[in-house]
Amino acid sequence: MTREVTVPNSAELVESFWNEVWNAHNADAADDFVVEDFVITNAGVRIEGRENFKAWIRAFLEQVHDLELEIVETFQNHDGSRVASRWNVHGRNNGVLGSEPDGRPISFSGTAVWEIAGGKLVHNHVERASYELHQRLNAA
Repeated sequence: MTREVTVPNSAELVESFWNEVWNAHNADAADDFVVEDFVITNAGVRIEGRENFKAWIRAFLEQVHDLELEIVETFQNHDGSRVASRWNVHGRNNGVLGSEPDGRPISFSGTAVWEIAGGKLVHNHVERASYELHQRLNAA
């Protein structure tokens, strides 16, 4: 007899997070997705705790007006405990990366690797094309 194994669809959880938090510009919606002691590691810097993470989201949204996160691809490992995704962000510059807020259209790519447990996001490791964006923003 073959036993059916149910694997959580963690990839859908991550895509819902992207849409309901980032694309909806709603940092408070993170409450529905992340654990209280959530950690994001972004460019080697750890931000610990859900409230600190939400503050970081708000600050980022303030620096990139009209932010739209385009999901390129999302996939999970065999048991749903890890998810990887590639994405592109589009918006208007309002001081991102310490630049002069000038409203110029900006775009950059990134990747995220998520740890998931109990149907919640636990840790996110993010890398984004910040150097390339910085170069474009500071070009004469």
